[in-house]
Amino acid sequence: MSMRLKILRKKLGVTLESLAERTGMSKSYLSKIERGLNTPSIASALKVAKALSVPVEELFSDEVDAPQGYSIVRADQRGTLTNGDDGLSYASLAKMVGNRQLLPFMLYPKEEFNQSAFKEHMGEEFIFVHGGEVEIDFRTERVTLNVGDALHFDAQKPHRIRSIGDTRAELLVVVTSDN
Repeated sequence: MSMRLKILRKKLGVTLESLAERTGMSKSYLSKIERGLNTPSIASALKVAKALSVPVEELFSDEVDAPQGYSIVRADQRGTLTNGDDGLSYASLAKMVGNRQLLPFMLYPKEEFNQSAFKEHMGEEFIFVHGGEVEIDFRTERVTLNVGDALHFDAQKPHRIRSIGDTRAELLVVVTSDN
């Protein structure tokens, strides 16, 4: 996302200061994302996309649009990104196809909850446990999910996630990218 964000921001004539103001993120943090020193969480990427009025997948894709009208991302072609802030690793599962509303990705949460604030963003979130076991903390309630379990919720509900058990969990997560 690093070079893509800088290219999009400049193409749209948005300064780093303006983007920081629109997203509520620091100029320093956004600069680190642009230089590839930090990878944003999905919630942060959604805020940046909304501030730039672009589909969130445009931040992750080098392609402007898939000419055939669909997207295939082969298992050996998806790169895994690690977010330095919350320790989550994730991989995008789609390239741009028109004006999509859904952002699918694989998520590999750490064993410990992040010490920072709970994540929340516009839209909905769907989680399917492909491997391992996870615990979702909704502040007032915690939910445990095992292989094959699915969870669908309003993403504005503050949440955080961690792997539990012997192996790091592997999740299919789909969020709406409501611009």
